[in-house]
Amino acid sequence: MCLCSMNDHLAMASLTTQGASGLYIPGNLYRLEKRTNTTVLAMAKAGFSCSWHMITAKKRSFYAIASAGNPPGLEMRDGKMVNGIHVKETPSPYIGNTNPSGLVIDSNVVEPQTFLLGRFVEDRFVYRQTFSIRSYEIGPDKTATMETLMNLLQETALNHVTSSGLAGDGFGATREMSLRKLIWVVTRIHVQVQRYNCWGDVVEIDTWVDATGKNGMRRDWIIRDYKTQEIITRATSTWVIMNRETRKLSKIPGEVREELQPFYINRLAIPAEHNDVEKIDKLTDETAGRIQSGLAPRWSDMDANQHVNNVKYIGWILESVPMHVLEHYNLTSMTLEYRRECRQSRLLESLTSTSEDSNSHSSNRKADMEYTHLLRMQADKAEIVRARTEWKSKPKHK
Repeated sequence: MCLCSMNDHLAMASLTTQGASGLYIPGNLYRLEKRTNTTVLAMAKAGFSCSWHMITAKKRSFYAIASAGNPPGLEMRDGKMVNGIHVKETPSPYIGNTNPSGLVIDSNVVEPQTFLLGRFVEDRFVYRQTFSIRSYEIGPDKTATMETLMNLLQETALNHVTSSGLAGDGFGATREMSLRKLIWVVTRIHVQVQRYNCWGDVVEIDTWVDATGKNGMRRDWIIRDYKTQEIITRATSTWVIMNRETRKLSKIPGEVREELQPFYINRLAIPAEHNDVEKIDKLTDETAGRIQSGLAPRWSDMDANQHVNNVKYIGWILESVPMHVLEHYNLTSMTLEYRRECRQSRLLESLTSTSEDSNSHSSNRKADMEYTHLLRMQADKAEIVRARTEWKSKPKHK
């Protein structure tokens, strides 16, 4: 291992290696070619202390991600890295050409382009990322929770935007959106779960986008069990644009639409006949069977857009579900209609009511139990989220 400190300008260092083709240099991305005797030119920004590690050579050149500091911990599942560095076995689009930073790159020189943890498939229309279910992401029955799945969907979506090269300075916003002080907000999401993975299982998530209506974007996901490739979760969502200062909805500017259109693919994760598209009834004090008051958003519940992260609502919605349902039933379907944003220091109320006909909605999936929910402000009763959930009894183990 060699430890070096760079000057306050781009510096170049050389190493002579025998039979090696890879380096790990924190904070930078390098493209290296396999050679039996290679002098590798490394470039780094001012002030970096760089740990260089040899990694196993492959037959083709590759990209590797590195982050500042010590090398990240990696996990292997069936020979594939999860929750860590992604190695992309494709040639650099900038070799021999001028890259966006203005540097001319040849086959021996550092590649300064950044890739995240996932990769593109199907001609870059679909973004794929792999995760291992952590111990802190499971519930009392030792399987992943609905909140865990929603967090993984959100993480994959944000990494999709960044890996596409569209990311501006906002939370998932594109460059043109950032210039106009615009952000994305979700208006509706529907998730169907066939089964929940256990602690230590590996899941593979695909996500893609398409236009919906005149002024919206649809984002879909499927989650597979990585080992069996069984599809275990499907989800679809609708997004619109909001001005981050006025907090008012905005039309999609033409410049933003032009950014997004190359990534649109006409594909549904959930077939139309199985999607839950019906409006969710509003609950009141008279129609709700249970009401849980005094729910308080914390500072840690806020996201980078300065409102409560939409995943946080799930826990509050389930606060008013009877305990015996939580213990003995699996949440197999959830539909959320977001009515308005919520910020910190506002007490909330969670309302729940059992639906009389659990098979009346468009999901066309027999459920043992169905509930309607409402999350609202406690003071003025203003609606935040309406929701509908379907539940199936858990298998009884002898």
